[in-house]
Amino acid sequence: MTRSFLDVTDCTPDEIRALLDLAERPIESLGRPLAGQGAALIFEKPSNRTRHSTEMAVVQLGGHPVYTRGEEVGFDVREPVEDIARVLAGYHGLLAARVFDHDVAVRLASTGDVPVVNMLSDRSHPLQAVADALTMRQHLGDLAGKTVAYVGDYNNVSRSLGEIAAMLGMHVRFACPNGFDADESELERLLVLGAPSVSQSARPAEAVAGAHAVHTDTWVSMGQEDDKDARRQAFEGYTVDAEMMRGADPTAVFMHCLPAYRGFEVSADVIDGPPSVVFEQAHNRMHAARAVMAFLLGVR
Repeated sequence: MTRSFLDVTDCTPDEIRALLDLAERPIESLGRPLAGQGAALIFEKPSNRTRHSTEMAVVQLGGHPVYTRGEEVGFDVREPVEDIARVLAGYHGLLAARVFDHDVAVRLASTGDVPVVNMLSDRSHPLQAVADALTMRQHLGDLAGKTVAYVGDYNNVSRSLGEIAAMLGMHVRFACPNGFDADESELERLLVLGAPSVSQSARPAEAVAGAHAVHTDTWVSMGQEDDKDARRQAFEGYTVDAEMMRGADPTAVFMHCLPAYRGFEVSADVIDGPPSVVFEQAHNRMHAARAVMAFLLGVR
């Protein structure tokens, strides 16, 4: 059966730990599982980090990345998603897609011809979550029993972060304004996935208190520009600043998936200061992508 990686939960906790180990292994030890093959990278939504990190990960695995814009493919406009998957599977050893609708990624994978990697959807951002967990483990050691706090909008990034943190045994806390928070079923699901505790608060200081890692994300994601003023008003008081970080564990790290907007979701002295590991986190996107693709191609 061809395996794909559309959500963090497509793997078991042991497999997630194996992915993190793969991400830290010397590239040479992974072999060249894509040697002589291509990897189709389809971007309905443009990206800087995702494109560069994934293309280089393909190169490191011996393959040739082929970047394609969404309008060139035309999911369900020029061709049904399933037909596109079947055609591209004849050219490539792996497909990866950054899509608006998570169901498109599910349908790409449904043909089962080659592995499919979700490079971001409206539901999840699993490659980012692997990079997040890798970065936290490098700074905090074993993550079981540690506490991660996410301040901001409950979105695809925070959902995948919560999933992987829960699967690795972390306490998970969210601080989200009313109307931008997770519903109870989402929180209960994280407990089922393995989090020793899960909480949500509209008071960021409460969520951050004693946390070992503090994450945030932009308040205005791609496609939400028309609501920019209203969203910034809703998130007033949610800026991760030095005062908020003083409430976290003294060794806490600050993390952001980027791009960041200084003065809004994070103050400049935090993202550019000692607690910040955001550029390591960004560089780990490549190691995460390489590990996921190698794993799907059978490297252990």
